[in-house]
This record gives sequence, structure tokens and C-alpha cells, in this order.
Amino acid sequence: MATRTPSAPTPDSLARAERQRLAAEEGARAMADVERDAIAVRQNMERLRALREARDAEAAQAETAAAKPKPARRVKRIAR
Repeated sequence: MATRTPSAPTPDSLARAERQRLAAEEGARAMADVERDAIAVRQNMERLRALREARDAEAAQAETAAAKPKPARRVKRIAR
């Protein structure tokens, strides 16, 4: 069996290695962008949830304060 010894890298292999390196860098950059966007979305959701809960709590408090208790019904008694 004849084994082939590696010779100097060919221009094609150098170009392929460069493309792979660039693709890896771009992929890492894209993943960082996606993660950064996901963090921003979660922070915005948390902010909006806090605002909604505060609004709902205020509305519930206003509703209970505005609701007047119903006056007790007077029972008519028949005189005997």
C-alpha cells in the first residue's frame, strides 16, 4: 500500500479553509445577535408584564373603592 504524504496546501484547500473560517466567524456573530435579541425581548416582556399587573391592581383597587355597599333592604313588618 502506498501512502500519500501531505504536501504543501493547495490554493483550493487554502480557499476552502478560509471560507470555513469566515463561516464559523459569521455563525458565531449571528448566534450572539440572536441571543442579544432574545434577551431584549425577555426584558421587554418583563417590563410590559409589570405595567399590566400594576394597571390591573390599580383598576381592582379603584373598583372596590368605587363600589358602595348596597343599603340593607327594609323588611316590612305587619302590625298585629
